[in-house]
Amino acid sequence: MDIDKIIRELSSLEKRVLLTLHDLDGKASPEDIFEKGNFSQHVEVMNAASWLQAKQLVKVEEHVKTVYVLGNEGEDFLEHGLPERRALNKIIELGGSARLQDLLSILKQHEIPVAIGWLKQKGWATITKQGSDTVLTATESGKTIIDKEDEDEKILRFLSDHPNSVIDKEKYIHLVSRKNVVKEKEIVAGVIQLTEKGRQLLKKDIKIQDEITQITDKVIKEKSWEHKPIRPYDVSAFAPGVHGGKLHPFNVLIDDIRQIFLEMGFQEIAGDFVESSFWNMDVLFIPQDHPAREMQDTFYCKQPGSIEIKDEDIIEKIAEVHKNGGSTGSDGWRYDFSKEEGKRALLRTHTTVNTIRYLYEHPTPPAKIFSIGQVFRKENIDATHLPVFYQIEGIVHDEHATFRQLIGILFEFYKRMGFEKIRFRPAYFPYTEPSMEIEVYWNGNWMELGGSGIFRPEVTEPGGIKAPVLAWGLGLERLAMLKFGLQDIRKLYQSDFDWLRNTPL
Repeated sequence: MDIDKIIRELSSLEKRVLLTLHDLDGKASPEDIFEKGNFSQHVEVMNAASWLQAKQLVKVEEHVKTVYVLGNEGEDFLEHGLPERRALNKIIELGGSARLQDLLSILKQHEIPVAIGWLKQKGWATITKQGSDTVLTATESGKTIIDKEDEDEKILRFLSDHPNSVIDKEKYIHLVSRKNVVKEKEIVAGVIQLTEKGRQLLKKDIKIQDEITQITDKVIKEKSWEHKPIRPYDVSAFAPGVHGGKLHPFNVLIDDIRQIFLEMGFQEIAGDFVESSFWNMDVLFIPQDHPAREMQDTFYCKQPGSIEIKDEDIIEKIAEVHKNGGSTGSDGWRYDFSKEEGKRALLRTHTTVNTIRYLYEHPTPPAKIFSIGQVFRKENIDATHLPVFYQIEGIVHDEHATFRQLIGILFEFYKRMGFEKIRFRPAYFPYTEPSMEIEVYWNGNWMELGGSGIFRPEVTEPGGIKAPVLAWGLGLERLAMLKFGLQDIRKLYQSDFDWLRNTPL
């Protein structure tokens, strides 16, 4: 160990901390070092100690300790006196006995039962009934304490002068238990101690001198180095990491997904968060008594409570489809369609509402459309569920569209997302037939990431849409969990700076 080299590379603050520790027998709190060493700020001590610890010259130990401070009531009692003290003063003032109503002049209504309770518990007064009056009489202990501070008053004054102090909780438990009088809190306390290496260093003659610590334009212009030494730099010393600003990983993933669909020839669309049940559910052939439409699954709005559907012709066609299938050849759902149910305003439960509205407005093929947006469902928040989440929605509207083409599009998308093993399973959805679910193989398990299919005639024909429509809705957060290796979906929305900084883009 080159002691002389280490000493030359020490800053003046590091030297002062070492010398102050030496004067304090090699071990002290940061507060003691601050006072003994005449530092201007506490942060100077802690910064110097951190560097000294990195150089193995000191050891910094931290532990949690419980301290006490005055609460709002405690500060009020300190200024005006404890309720029992004010009551006792009044009793003595009135000759040693006082009626309960006599205390109203010096106590608030809510303080009277508190004062009576503590007068009795401390043995300062007795309480008796004299006719209809409650009478308090000072005891010998009460008369003795009248000119003295009791233990409660002493501790209140002590905590006022020395906040964040350690006290014997068991000794003052009755005071600590009083609401908002004395508050308990935990703080991190530190101890800085010289290591053996640090003690060896202090055997040398360490001098604090004015030196150049940074080469600036002023130093160069004034030629300060000619009469002032330059402190050597240790290029191997620890330096804190520098983190520049960057996009949130989740936003980067959304941009990547958007770019994939754009490169595949798709056009992006967007829609509103608040929709009518008609466009969100009815047009998609979801029956009006479907469980997903209940309050337990869907967020319905109070303002606006309903949204008018302007196109009466479409309403009639959808009503017929629900009732008997209309001209689609389907039997429908065999119930009387409610227009009022269709007007109910809700937060969209899927982004399919964007694509079906687009199709009704543009019924002539071809079209390749996608959207990435938030949807809302009444889910209990846990490691895999959120009430607000993103959905990737898409359609291909083409006269020659086939189910095989749908498989190819989704296979290509997930392949570009970096998944090697992809498979499709048959599934059921109210508005597509045939339908399938998409799964990817990740970390030894098959994970389901979304649903897809070909829109049923009950969905497309009322809008004058004749050609096949391939459709899919994919979960984004679950995809993000796989990409980022997360076990908890909530991590995506928490301000975890380490995760945000260290996740590669």
